[in-house]
Amino acid sequence: MLICFTYEQNAGIAGIDGRAPMQEGRGPATPPALTDAGLRGAVVIVTGGSSGIGAAAARQLGTVGAPVVLVGRREDPLNEVAAQITAAGGEALCVPADLADPDSPHRITDACLARYGRIDGLVNNAAVVRHMPLAQWDTGCFDEHVATNIRAPFFLIQAALPALRESPVRSVVNISSSSGTLRRVGQSVYGMTKSALDYLTQTLAGELAPLGIRVNGISPGPIDTPIHATWADDLDEAYRWLSGQVPLGRIGAPEEVALWITLLLSPMASFMTGAVIPLDGGQVIDRE
Repeated sequence: MLICFTYEQNAGIAGIDGRAPMQEGRGPATPPALTDAGLRGAVVIVTGGSSGIGAAAARQLGTVGAPVVLVGRREDPLNEVAAQITAAGGEALCVPADLADPDSPHRITDACLARYGRIDGLVNNAAVVRHMPLAQWDTGCFDEHVATNIRAPFFLIQAALPALRESPVRSVVNISSSSGTLRRVGQSVYGMTKSALDYLTQTLAGELAPLGIRVNGISPGPIDTPIHATWADDLDEAYRWLSGQVPLGRIGAPEEVALWITLLLSPMASFMTGAVIPLDGGQVIDRE
């Protein structure tokens, strides 16, 4: 199997020695695209697929020939991402769903099976994030974080399990966060759910390994996505603050995470399970 990467560069913008040019404080202006990953025809469910990492992963999967089931609360953005995928020659199905709804996992898998008759991969990316001091929390907001960030991935894997067992791919990728490792003040609830997702990833990897199902995770650091608008009053200042935490001196691009998601789903990672990859520019490194 040949794994192919391409840089979609225009004349005059290529970096030194042909490398992708960097945007100041952010990722590559033209991130590499994976064009073949051994996933052609494999059906992959991607939650949180309307923007950010989920949308980038869906587009990347479409590029390698995997039909994508896009899941998210907002139908119009889902349709926009689906249109981008189909315009590039891929295939997509939109399933509007709120992952905090306990009925969503079975509705999502039922819709996927009704359309394609199979589930080969699952990307648990949808998340809720609020950063507040303890005194400002209420049970509704707390429960929404737990329901979306940890209960939904657990039961979506459960709902997909019968179909995954029949797949030659049999791969799950959970999107965690460096917040689950850093123990940031004010991020207690969000960070708690991401720590729990790391634990879930590794324990289910052990449980499902005898079935040939691989479960891995990615723990991104600061990534240029709309989620920061949910907690930051000043995005420019927030991005400067986030970049200052990263030894590589910048935040990441969603496409950089999408590449790793695709690789973990693919046969390229066939001997990898139970891994949670820190994709954070070195953010979790103790530099003191």
